[in-house]
Amino acid sequence: MRKQSSGDSENQTTWLILVGFGELQHLGFLPFTFFLAIYVVTVGGNALIVLAVASSRTLHTPMYFFLCHFSLLEIGYTSTIMPQLLQSFLKGREAISLVSCLVQFYMFASLAAVECLLLSAMSYDRYLAICHPLRYPVLMSPWLCGCLAAGVWVSGFSFSAFTLALAAPLTLCPGNREIDHYFCDFVPVVGLFCGDVGVMWAAGVSISGFLTLVPFLLIVASYAFILRTVLQIPSGHGRQKAFSTCSSHLSVVGVYYGTLIVVYVAPTDHMAPLLRKAFSVLYTVFTPMVNPIIYSLKNQEVKGALHRLWGQLIPSDTPLRGNRTASDFFLDSSLAPSSKSRGLETTVKR
Repeated sequence: MRKQSSGDSENQTTWLILVGFGELQHLGFLPFTFFLAIYVVTVGGNALIVLAVASSRTLHTPMYFFLCHFSLLEIGYTSTIMPQLLQSFLKGREAISLVSCLVQFYMFASLAAVECLLLSAMSYDRYLAICHPLRYPVLMSPWLCGCLAAGVWVSGFSFSAFTLALAAPLTLCPGNREIDHYFCDFVPVVGLFCGDVGVMWAAGVSISGFLTLVPFLLIVASYAFILRTVLQIPSGHGRQKAFSTCSSHLSVVGVYYGTLIVVYVAPTDHMAPLLRKAFSVLYTVFTPMVNPIIYSLKNQEVKGALHRLWGQLIPSDTPLRGNRTASDFFLDSSLAPSSKSRGLETTVKR
């Protein structure tokens, strides 16, 4: 058997190949342009929400404090995946070092865990606001908000670090170094190692199951109490107003957990690799883009803050009445109440 040089051995054991979406290279720049536009919209939309909340004193409340953390999380989440994905559209198979692959896996797993925990913290905030409105300012104090946010971030990164540490004593399997994915997910990373990988596999599945299922149960419990409280409100307008404060968060929870179930719970063993990767795109690419759209469309306070922020960035004294821009018409139409809502407001004022 021919003995390999130390340089060749090091190269084989520390470099991997990400297959990515090499099957779509024949489409040229079309998929690259499409996903680059999604990336720009995702980062821009979430950044606008952070700027809108920071610039509006009326939004300096616990709900929007957590929303800022959520938007920053989504920016980091999509930035961990998208650069490698965009490169795969241009170059096809992409070489990545083992260290870079493990770092990407760590960041992705940590931010995914933080997202689950943060969604449960946001549901707890809505529970206190609706079920205990008189005591809400005391219960959800700035100190508690800071502790919840810090605990969410520290817990997410700590659990993922423990999972990654279990790979330290393992060795890479000889032979194929290809990862048939566009990023370093848990299953492809575990498949790289030989030896007693059962411990790492069991720990990863247990931790991910705990960080997914427990927050989900807390969210379900919070909304069960919220639903019971809302149904006790005598007026229909009061019930509608209470539900409106939760609709954005509930929509985000449904989109996020729905995509997780499709990717990790639904059987995908017999699917084509391209189809499995397409399902992964749902929660790594499209979900971070949809979330700021949900909050900006369903939340009148966020839309108002975005409108004021737009006015600060682009002063409205230059355009005349007849020279309004397309963005002015879009913002005005999104903020203008319908005839039904105007009638409801008149009734409430009376």
